[in-house]
Amino acid sequence: MSSRSQRSVLPGFGLTLGFTIFYLGLIVLVPLSAAFLRTFGMTWSEFVAAVASPRVLASYRVSFGASFAAASVNMGFGFLVAWVLVRYPFPGKRIVDALVDLPFALPTAVAGIALTAVYAKNGWVGQYLEPHGIKVAFSEIGVFVALTFIGLPFVVRTLQPVLEELEPELEEAAATLGAGRWQTISRVIVPQLFPALLTGFALAFARALGEYGSVVFISGNMPMRTEIAPLLIITKLEQYDYRGATAIAVVMLVASFVLLLLINLLQKWSRRYHRV
Repeated sequence: MSSRSQRSVLPGFGLTLGFTIFYLGLIVLVPLSAAFLRTFGMTWSEFVAAVASPRVLASYRVSFGASFAAASVNMGFGFLVAWVLVRYPFPGKRIVDALVDLPFALPTAVAGIALTAVYAKNGWVGQYLEPHGIKVAFSEIGVFVALTFIGLPFVVRTLQPVLEELEPELEEAAATLGAGRWQTISRVIVPQLFPALLTGFALAFARALGEYGSVVFISGNMPMRTEIAPLLIITKLEQYDYRGATAIAVVMLVASFVLLLLINLLQKWSRRYHRV
């Protein structure tokens, strides 16, 4: 009786698992394996030359550096946005909540064009920044702005469920015991949210690392300065340098896989932390 009930919990598990593995293998593993297999035709010296040339290293610095900076800023401001949306009622709250998801729905090319129009020399914001020597469009700052724009929802949506479960009574108890506002934030709130903050940071960082459409318009695509790794891959493909493009893609693929593994570990840690 018990064994029959256990088998009936997930009817057709073996068949559905087989379809799942087949689908993931066909859609995900086969294309990714093709990228690795193409690099096998290169010698080690050729591979190193393709992924470690000065121009490629500069694109790594731009991609990883701007992604890390954008994710760090989003971790702070995403916390503030999530806190306001969860803890305070105010007119237009649903509109603000919907605007947070706008980078999810907006095509990245549209986002890039819009940001360029706003921060260009004659743009709505850029015209006031340029006289002060602050150039956003077609500079490293533009890359940072674009990656911050597309990464914010990942932090906000990761923090919101955790904040909703965080009881306000904890803050009241801390205040009753004599804790100040900053002590309550640093010793009561942040430790509870830290796993979710790390997860949101990792998701925003991983998303920014693979971004292309919004950055390609506002960055100016200047080699050694504002050229990102995904753009360099496209450039090499246009030059029929398929091996070079594949080699760079493999490096980015390994970096993305490590980030996804880290995200899964952080999520597992977060669930264990909240159960304790």
